[in-house]
Amino acid sequence: MRLRGRKGIRENLEQQTDLVVLEPHTYKGRWHEFFGNDRPIYVELGMGKGKFVSGMSAKYPEVNFIGVDMYDELVRRASDKARAIWAAQGVDSPPNVALARANIETIEEIFAPGEIDRVYLNFSDPWPKARHARRRLTHPRFVEKYIEMMNATGEIHFKTDSETLFEFSLNSFADMGLQMTNISLNLHRDGINEEHVMTEYESKFMGKGMNIHRVEVIIGEEAMRSYQDRKQAAALKAAHDEAELRDEDDQDDTQDV
Repeated sequence: MRLRGRKGIRENLEQQTDLVVLEPHTYKGRWHEFFGNDRPIYVELGMGKGKFVSGMSAKYPEVNFIGVDMYDELVRRASDKARAIWAAQGVDSPPNVALARANIETIEEIFAPGEIDRVYLNFSDPWPKARHARRRLTHPRFVEKYIEMMNATGEIHFKTDSETLFEFSLNSFADMGLQMTNISLNLHRDGINEEHVMTEYESKFMGKGMNIHRVEVIIGEEAMRSYQDRKQAAALKAAHDEAELRDEDDQDDTQDV
């Protein structure tokens, strides 16, 4: 990808120390110090122009968000977006967002083991040629890094418009023995959920009538316990509802007699 940035873009980014982190490896193991709190940290890898990470930060102020991309121009555009979203709420400096310029190939140099709670992978490059499979961000060599970075509540949330990449990713997660949930082959089939924050690509693909594929991957022990509790509760509710229907049917049969 080639991006033509504005003149003086590096100087612009260097002045945004409250938001932009040009040397993110210096915060490895210390990201809570950057934010000044111990709230959960959610990371979007490949944030593009920053619509998603900025929108999420405003929607969930109780969470710290880090957007990662390797291009100066995308970091600049993301910074504009983040400031505009928070300015609309009367806040000059986004309080829970960091925009890190970094190459995901070396993501382990930026986050310490157990430092983050969630990874978002939104519309990553599908690298469609088989010989490029190792470059896909859901390849096991990357997923192993994400697992190392995440703590007990860790999850991966993955979205793509590419059916081929989605199939590859599901197989990748399954081969690694990871639990998947909330799998969707057409996320917006019944309309856009008001709780859902769209990315730039997502809006574009939706406009073309394309299906959005999505899956959540459970990583941490605490996240797994929560998933199992929800699954058990759903099973108990289903059994209870079925029993009530049987009772109603029995009562109807008795009345008929």
